Amino acid sequence: MDADLSRQLLEQVNLALHQATPLRIQGGNSKAMLGRPVAGEIIDLRGHRGILNHDPSELVLTARAGTPLCEVEAALREAGQMLSCEPPHLGPAATLGGMVAVGLSGPRRPWAGAVRDMVLGTRLISGQGTLLRFGGEVMKNVAGYDVSRLMAGSFGCLGILTEVSLKVLPQPRQCLSLRLSMAPQAALIELQRWGQQPLPISAACHDGEALHLRLEGGEGSVGSAHERLGGEVIDNHYWHDLREQRLPFFDDPAPLWRLALPTASGLLDLPGRQLLDWGGAQRWLKSSAPAALIREQVAKAGGHATAYAPGDDSSAPLSPALLRYHQALKAQLDPQGLFNPGRLYADL
Repeated sequence: MDADLSRQLLEQVNLALHQATPLRIQGGNSKAMLGRPVAGEIIDLRGHRGILNHDPSELVLTARAGTPLCEVEAALREAGQMLSCEPPHLGPAATLGGMVAVGLSGPRRPWAGAVRDMVLGTRLISGQGTLLRFGGEVMKNVAGYDVSRLMAGSFGCLGILTEVSLKVLPQPRQCLSLRLSMAPQAALIELQRWGQQPLPISAACHDGEALHLRLEGGEGSVGSAHERLGGEVIDNHYWHDLREQRLPFFDDPAPLWRLALPTASGLLDLPGRQLLDWGGAQRWLKSSAPAALIREQVAKAGGHATAYAPGDDSSAPLSPALLRYHQALKAQLDPQGLFNPGRLYADL
């Protein structure tokens, strides 16, 4: 960390500890619609930015948490590389730390892994007002590796991320997107069948009318798959619009829900409109139905539902056993409940 900013952040945290004042951790604030409202003094990390190390030959990048996500992706593009999980920005101010904190992944996630799979190491300020380091900058350095991955999706409840080291991947040599007219149920069946075959699929989404596929890899494998699958060639920008929720589906004024389901799940009988992403493992739902009804139907299918609007019931409830694990971890890293209290659950 920059020495001056490090001292400022530590001073702010230790003052908050002394005064028992909760802190609301903020980056670009592009994911403010997720989770419960947080009351507390704002601690803003946007000034703590910059790429510290990028070694294209080692496929590793390290940057400060406040670094804009677009800046990180621009540096990687210049080196012919990418963030494999294709994280959504949902706004121009999205930061690298926010990407890890919310743990959201884009269309490539089932085929290339999630945000947590990219994290090699982190630096953070704990709830005791100390600087901690977990993991490192190479896959072989596994000391504290699992703790680093716990930061993905923690919504800032475990500590203030100050620095992140990530594994990155080369950009595919060839990318081709297709549109195939078929019903949603037929698409789910075909995707299950194709998943058992060596096809270079890296994204699959059904919008209610047609199945959209992305093929990535070598020119030969992509061309061969296209000949086999057929379909109309479409602009690759479709996946960017899906990732950033800019498709016409998202213009519907009804509340937005994200449904996470087992891969082999069939269609769900829910009021509203659905968009099937991740080959069916992630469903976007536009519905004004009661939260209890949506969660009940999704739970019956073995999944969980998250509301894309701030509120007390935005996150799926935890089982008593899982809640105890969360509370125990919170007690170790943030014993006074200083950071983002209640952002995920009222009891955290």
